[in-house]
Amino acid sequence: MESYVLSVLVENHAGVLSRVSGLFSRRGYNIDSLTVCETGNPGQSRMTIVVKGDEYILEQIEKQLSKLVEVISIQHCDGSKTCEREMALIKVKASGENRAVIIGTCDIFRAHIVDVGINSVIVESTGSEDKISSLIRLLEPFGILEFAKTGLNAMERGEKVLK
Repeated sequence: MESYVLSVLVENHAGVLSRVSGLFSRRGYNIDSLTVCETGNPGQSRMTIVVKGDEYILEQIEKQLSKLVEVISIQHCDGSKTCEREMALIKVKASGENRAVIIGTCDIFRAHIVDVGINSVIVESTGSEDKISSLIRLLEPFGILEFAKTGLNAMERGEKVLK
């Protein structure tokens, strides 16, 4: 099964997220990742939805989404034409001895230390899912206390604008 990324422009009001997610669950489709944010226009929000399936499932999802009154437009994001990023916050045990190694590892991944505690640091990293997973694997030996990842955000390259 392949992963597909959809960028969906919707009206920004209460209940829209519930209607969209309900559409997926009623048809037995799982949402792998979902991010939602108001656009520059306060009356609209953009949903970036990642779903696994085949071409038929993708086509069915797009058809069903287009039936929702609140959906303004739907764009299938082609990976080669799209800039895709995730963000993660990773809390790592950091004693005096290993703090320098953790900072060095973060520098290699262009990650940032955003909070420093007596025995821990919080690292912020943005990039592809693979990049974030690799950073987490390298930080695991120090002791990851917790981490949180956002869903995927995607935007088509070039001057084309989703309306």
